[in-house]
Amino acid sequence: MPVSHRDNTTPPAIHLTRHGVLRAGLGTAAGLAGVNALLPALAHAGGPAPAPPVVGANTGHPHAQMQAVLDQFAALHPLPLPTLTPEQARQQSSTTDALQGVQAARGLAPAVEPVGRIDHIRIPGPAGLILARVYTPQGTGPFPVTVYFHGGGWVIANLDTYDPSCRALCNAAGSIIVSVAYRQAPEHRFPAAPEDAYAALRWVQTNATTIGGDPRRVAIAGESAGGNLAAVTCLIARDRGTPQPLYQVLVYPITNDDFNTPSYLEQAMAVPLDRPSMMWFFRYYLRTPADGANPYVSPLRAPSLRGLAPATVITDQFDPLRSEGEAYAARLRAAGVAVQATRYNGVTHEFFTMSAVVDEAKQAVAEAAAGLRSAFR
Repeated sequence: MPVSHRDNTTPPAIHLTRHGVLRAGLGTAAGLAGVNALLPALAHAGGPAPAPPVVGANTGHPHAQMQAVLDQFAALHPLPLPTLTPEQARQQSSTTDALQGVQAARGLAPAVEPVGRIDHIRIPGPAGLILARVYTPQGTGPFPVTVYFHGGGWVIANLDTYDPSCRALCNAAGSIIVSVAYRQAPEHRFPAAPEDAYAALRWVQTNATTIGGDPRRVAIAGESAGGNLAAVTCLIARDRGTPQPLYQVLVYPITNDDFNTPSYLEQAMAVPLDRPSMMWFFRYYLRTPADGANPYVSPLRAPSLRGLAPATVITDQFDPLRSEGEAYAARLRAAGVAVQATRYNGVTHEFFTMSAVVDEAKQAVAEAAAGLRSAFR
């Protein structure tokens, strides 16, 4: 079982120094106040971020392929997250269940995309061993490795929920995928999840050979809250002076604690992710509201994004997170980071997992894989 020594230079939390540089530290109130003091300077002088290239027509509703999954999801009668406890919410059906229902109804086989092999390992973390699922493509290694973080608002979902994404990326990118079961809130509030994410990246960078990987070719990826963790892990690596991943794939990432962006207002009651659910997630994730100003919660508020890994940023039309994902892509580009950003119209949050039945998901996976393959050369 692959296990390495923990990176002993990794402290438990973060704060902003008087020089405006994020360093590892104690996460003090004074540090958060320093972040707050910088916020006015972080606004885009030119207003909202420009729209990225778009795939598909700008429709007033999800297209037929996407709607079929949404209809199946509605048939599972999920309750609104704000009416549930986290424990109850974790027991509800997910869009992955709806996807499987659509596949079954259409007689699609195999329902699960095959990969070369699947293993489970435990990675040393700041509070104990972290479970990870390792997807290895067919063929002969050593393979490049992508460290992947699932979505679920830091509170719900698990490795199984995002299994379709990992299988698709494994095959499309020809990469080992290490899907990390980071600690979740409210049992483990911020900064537990980003500390686990950083520990996972560091372990893979130094121990990739133990899982058939190439430690010189390590990337990072995530969806939604996992996209947040991927972005934040790049920030932490830069701020702690450890190597960047070669590439980052951010799929509809959470990048800011702000519920009043254009897409939050336009898509306030979108399905499957709406504004009240996002507010519920943040309530359970943060220790106090002040944490929302910390760039390791809201990477869009980081004083600088210079020196980060090149990125693919994927957003979608019917998603309250669309504006902040596109704003983050624009800030990365302004900081000199190479960025491929695309908005997929006609689809909703969680579409990336649905390549078995949604054409845009196939395109998005191919786009993400192309970025990874280019970085791995």
